[in-house]
Amino acid sequence: MAEPILELISVTRTVDGTVLVHDVDWRVDRGQNWVVLGPNGSGKSSLLRIANLHLHPSSGSVRVLGELLGSTDVRALRRRVGYTSAALADSFRPGIRSVDVVMTALNGALEPWWHTYSNADHEQARRQLQRIGCVDRADQAFGTLSSGERQRVLLARTLMTNPELLLLDEPTAALDIPGREALVATLAGLAVDPSTPPMVLVTHHVEEIPPGFTHALLMVDGRATASGLIEDVLTNATMSACFGLDLSLVRSGGRWSIQLDGSGS
Repeated sequence: MAEPILELISVTRTVDGTVLVHDVDWRVDRGQNWVVLGPNGSGKSSLLRIANLHLHPSSGSVRVLGELLGSTDVRALRRRVGYTSAALADSFRPGIRSVDVVMTALNGALEPWWHTYSNADHEQARRQLQRIGCVDRADQAFGTLSSGERQRVLLARTLMTNPELLLLDEPTAALDIPGREALVATLAGLAVDPSTPPMVLVTHHVEEIPPGFTHALLMVDGRATASGLIEDVLTNATMSACFGLDLSLVRSGGRWSIQLDGSGS
């Protein structure tokens, strides 16, 4: 069997006596795209920050791209992982150009003047904006973009370093419907592109799962309650147990929806 892209074994994260992640086993393989679902406080973002090597587990082992956390240079390993979150947008100066938001990913920086960049770096940033459908915003001030456009620019930023794994922590949070749908469509396009590395998307809403995502992990109170192929994991029973409500799921045209009546099959 091929080596996994990401593997967590019996991972627990405890802070001041509070268990954020409890005894989670999780494996992401090449060719898979995962969605991580669960209510607020279920440990989703903590799990992703462990996968991104920004948090260490209190116990258990974490292996990313063949490297064991605790036995490797995490600074070099982080460069091989693309990570973004809804909160990252607030880290950038409103006047910075969108193309510079993307380009500065090469050094993990927030400003272009912190490092020297070549013409090739600028062109690479524009290509990534072209890839996600925002190249017409390349020279526009980041702070003047819509929330949806900012998240798509941040997605281009994650692609700038040619990562081998993409981790996306609630990128659709606070987006309106047009912004959400534009981002979902962009992620769906990436999902069918063979050059895109495995993706992991954290969200609260099944409506935000792009077509092309293959696997799902459900989290409740820091525990993984279901994991596997998306059509096996996302059922009325598992989702109702996950969110503590009587829920009915519908899948149509590659998209999911949910209703609070339990009448679905």
